[in-house]
Amino acid sequence: MNDQQKRISLRKFKAFATGLFLLMAVIFIITTILQKTNDSHWIGYIRAFSEAAMVGALADWFAVTALFNYPLGLKIPHTNLIENSKERIGDNLGSFVVNNFLSPQNIRPYILKLKVSGFVGEWLSKERNQQNLVRELSNVVLDILAKLDDSAVVNFIGKKAKEMSNDLKINKIVGNGIEYVLIKNDHQRLITNLSKQIKDYVIQNREMVQERVKKESYFLVPKFVDDAIAEKITSGLTKYFDEVENDENHQLRAEITKKLYAFAQEVQTEQKWENEFQGIKNDFLKEEKLQQYSKDIWQSIKKTLSNELAEEDSALKNYVKKNLAELSQSLKSDEDLQQKIDHWIRVTAYKYILKNTHQFGELISNTIGNWQGKELSEKLELEVGKDLQFIRVNGTLVGGLVGLLIYTVAHFFI
Repeated sequence: MNDQQKRISLRKFKAFATGLFLLMAVIFIITTILQKTNDSHWIGYIRAFSEAAMVGALADWFAVTALFNYPLGLKIPHTNLIENSKERIGDNLGSFVVNNFLSPQNIRPYILKLKVSGFVGEWLSKERNQQNLVRELSNVVLDILAKLDDSAVVNFIGKKAKEMSNDLKINKIVGNGIEYVLIKNDHQRLITNLSKQIKDYVIQNREMVQERVKKESYFLVPKFVDDAIAEKITSGLTKYFDEVENDENHQLRAEITKKLYAFAQEVQTEQKWENEFQGIKNDFLKEEKLQQYSKDIWQSIKKTLSNELAEEDSALKNYVKKNLAELSQSLKSDEDLQQKIDHWIRVTAYKYILKNTHQFGELISNTIGNWQGKELSEKLELEVGKDLQFIRVNGTLVGGLVGLLIYTVAHFFI
């Protein structure tokens, strides 16, 4: 029932109660006039009933009216109670709700009945619900992307990147990276490959070695001697790097590893390397470059997300649907997961409600306190005013019966 219907109903019952009072008044006037010219006993009984009924009707009218208004506009003390006591009513109502509905012993039984995981699992198991959820999430994200200020996002990314880079020690990262490679022994593959490349290069360039030896030798040395020396050099180098390639424990490997460890430590500790990398970083992260990088990153992310979310059968949406289906199956079949989730939800809800019970009370108190007094009176009168009119009706009838009883006792026994 809306407010308009409630107002119509309230007016109807007010008119009924007032009409009953007026009827008693008319009866009282008629019987009073008749008593002057007629000695019939029944007239006295009716007059007594109507007289007491009027008194009861007026008393209850005053009581009901005093709750919501000043009777006849007269500011009689302790009337218009709702409007004059709205702050106290709000405080008392807030305390009543908190103490009687949000106490630990009252909310605990309802909290223990919470089984959210099963409901969510069952709901997610339906493909239609999965599609609706993905569609709504996509619309929300697309709406956010459309409303975001690109320049603000770019500035934010650039600012955060700048903040992160200020404390970034690239020499430490490079040094630690080299040490990580050495610890994992991954540099051995590089040495193996490099040794093979050098060996192959020497073999494939024998003639160049001969030319270099001939060029550097004395003019009196015969050619066959130069060729023999060149062959020895080529053969020796080939054999040496072949040993390095195939021997994991070769001395050269150990020497290279030792040198790399020393270099890693040098990069991390010496100021010259820190300054060198700091210069590279500053050059790479100049303000204009950083802004351009940030803009490119954001545009790429935004375009990719927009395309993926707008397309009905995109890889991103299919991935989300797949994970929703797996989550649904887990929520339905994995009892341990169900218990963990439900327990977490119960504990969280219980703590949250108990922690914020005073806020519920303050909300009720402040809401009522912020209402205009007249507005509060009207709201309450619309809700309970119809029933209160029956108090007036009952007061009229009961008052009349009491008056009739008193008249009868007085007439027969006094």
